[in-house]
Amino acid sequence: MTRKSLSILMTAMLSISVFMTACSSKSEEKQSEETQGSKTTETTQTEQADTPKSEEPFPITIMLPLNIAETPPDDIKKEVEKLTNTKLTYQFFPADTYEEKLTATFATGSLPQVTYLKNQATFMSMKEAIKDGQFWEIGPLLSEFPNLNKLKPEILNNTKVDGKLYSLYIGRPLARQGIIYRKDWADALGLKAPETTEDLYNMMKAFTEGDPDKNGKNDTIGLADRNDLVYGAFKTIASWFGTPNNWGDKDGQLLPEFMFPQYIESMDYMKKIRNEKLMNQDFLATSKTDQTSLFTSGKAGVYIGSMQDVDSLNKDLIKNVPTAVVDTAALIKGPEGQQSTWAIPGYNNVVLFPKSAVKDEAELKKILAYFDKMMTPEVANVMYWGIEGVHYSVVDGKAKVSDDKEKVEREVKGYKDSVIGEPETNGMYDPLNTLPARIHADSELIPANEKIAIADPTAALDSATFAEKGAQLQEIMTDATYKYMYGQIDQAGFEKAIENWKSRGGQAMIDEYNVSNK
Repeated sequence: MTRKSLSILMTAMLSISVFMTACSSKSEEKQSEETQGSKTTETTQTEQADTPKSEEPFPITIMLPLNIAETPPDDIKKEVEKLTNTKLTYQFFPADTYEEKLTATFATGSLPQVTYLKNQATFMSMKEAIKDGQFWEIGPLLSEFPNLNKLKPEILNNTKVDGKLYSLYIGRPLARQGIIYRKDWADALGLKAPETTEDLYNMMKAFTEGDPDKNGKNDTIGLADRNDLVYGAFKTIASWFGTPNNWGDKDGQLLPEFMFPQYIESMDYMKKIRNEKLMNQDFLATSKTDQTSLFTSGKAGVYIGSMQDVDSLNKDLIKNVPTAVVDTAALIKGPEGQQSTWAIPGYNNVVLFPKSAVKDEAELKKILAYFDKMMTPEVANVMYWGIEGVHYSVVDGKAKVSDDKEKVEREVKGYKDSVIGEPETNGMYDPLNTLPARIHADSELIPANEKIAIADPTAALDSATFAEKGAQLQEIMTDATYKYMYGQIDQAGFEKAIENWKSRGGQAMIDEYNVSNK
């Protein structure tokens, strides 16, 4: 993202006039009536002077990505406004195009007071603007807010820029990536849950060629993937092959993941799957919506990504295939027999506070006070789970989501995705899971994943070149990775792309990260 100056946006305050009426009792005598009226007026004036006026709701405008098709209704927003004494204006934009909208809004200096990014990568690309002083530093203020002060220090440290804290984070499990697959298909074909990358390949091949739905047609594929090398299938598969998480150590030097042989092996694996037509051929042009449709329509049998997606995938799948059964799998062994997976730095998104929209520290503190209230169980539960008795009920101290999953997703998810912290810090209910595949993921696979997770060694490091050119440089290697998997370039062509990456700033990035790591 290029550095641009932001214009100062003043926030309009909401004025509410409070009218009080005084009433007096009737009297038979006019003089007594006047006297009583005088006393009543005097008393009312005294009460008005002695009683403090309630504080007016504070207006806050919030921009955030929307991961559902339609903007949610205001029911939850209104409830949150009551609980936090705020007047909230949400600016929802579709997640698929959110980065472009964020870039355009930033360039015109029109970001609102509260600006959510999209993911970790978007945050990294915003670091240049943060260093340029275009967002408020909030680290020194957190001690004034008891609930914000509960946020995990180790995760806050992963979001610091030049050692300073500018953001609040949306917490997520460290390593929730794995496989969601059609267990009924596997059972029909005599397959067990995959334990190795070879097992996974064999499952995808059988799901494509073995008529798993028993309809006598060649109309199924193994893997449904999308145009995302990180949150789609590729990065998770690469981690099973032992590829470092973004950066790794080779002979005492930090180098990018694509300079390791395991990255090449992972591309070869994906290329083989595509060449044998065991997956959607046009995955580079496939959105997440289309990817999930391949799975939920009954065409594809394997989805690789967050295992916590299983609830929504199962919900839509059984509408189309009522007899379908899903399960989750992880802890996949690579070719050398090792187990590894990649970890996020404890968050999947952050929220920033632009100086162009937040005029001074006093206004910033009022906004932080809102987030401090968000980190109470009362507010966090409303935003994350919805309204009790409508969207969820409490069973055994956990949140049981209503059977009307469409209503819950339509009315709650837009707000749910903005809750900062995690249950340990904001006190909201844990879910009462009823789907066996989700229970399997949450109680067994995700905790086990965390024990073998590969961290990104550069998460808390700094590189001026990355801040300035990271997104453009990444495009070089993303393009080369897809071309390799599509068979448009060979290994020599891929290595040529690496040299291009190094010459245009990549080598400087390597040098800077290694200096920062000392």
